[in-house]
Amino acid sequence: MFTDSEELEPVLIVEGRTDKRQIEKIITDTLTIICTNGTLGIEKMEQMIIDYDLDNREVFILVDEDEAGHKLRKQLSIELPHAKHIYIDKTFREVAATPETELATALVSRRITVNPIYLM
Repeated sequence: MFTDSEELEPVLIVEGRTDKRQIEKIITDTLTIICTNGTLGIEKMEQMIIDYDLDNREVFILVDEDEAGHKLRKQLSIELPHAKHIYIDKTFREVAATPETELATALVSRRITVNPIYLM
């Protein structure tokens, strides 16, 4: 749990572990990456919001450009209206399949610091 005196780092919500690993390679910012492992039930969603204090943190959402990703994005948008969305090009469909340079550019667009080698 977090205390009021702690500076809460931003949170990035992704679908799966491969998405998380791909992003961890690219970013240099300190942020918490949460994997949902697909869509969330109401109880799991509420627990995630409480566990990570998501109502009081900067939240980013980066999910696949497929039906499951759209459903999750919509669900997260309702529960976390303050969240900022990061999108990948629809041609790549999956975050894990998106080229590192494309992911880095998408992350930088939301002021998330990345290793500059991925911006070339």
